[in-house]
Amino acid sequence: MLQELSHMDRITQLQDEIQRLLTIMSSTIAYLTARSTFLQVSEQIPITKIHNTDKYDPPELFEANKTELVQDLIVKAKQIEYLIQSLPVPEPEQQQANRLQALEQQMQDANEEYIQAVDRAKNLHRKISEFLRTMLDNADGPVETVR
Repeated sequence: MLQELSHMDRITQLQDEIQRLLTIMSSTIAYLTARSTFLQVSEQIPITKIHNTDKYDPPELFEANKTELVQDLIVKAKQIEYLIQSLPVPEPEQQQANRLQALEQQMQDANEEYIQAVDRAKNLHRKISEFLRTMLDNADGPVETVR
């Protein structure tokens, strides 16, 4: 059970790291589109987005920021890779089927025990009700034994 919780914790960490990676990617795209100078690379493809020159980062700063963003992406990807490597090897399908079948049998056994316990409780309730009814009916007379 503790091992399964540990695996679930790793899966949760993996989900969190993937979410962070997606956030970094989204922020990177937003930065690159907002702070870059768009240059026309082909005469057939026009520039569709033009910024004011005061919104551009200087080329040196832009390149440094690009390098930092790439490093952040690489670090996050390596963290995700490490978490994936630490996940357990999937259980063989036949073993999973056997385990599920055993769990289903345990559930059926527990359900049968529950039904028997409910029947015993109903039977005891009926006997106690009959006994109390008999006591109240014969409050002045002798008490009969109910079986």
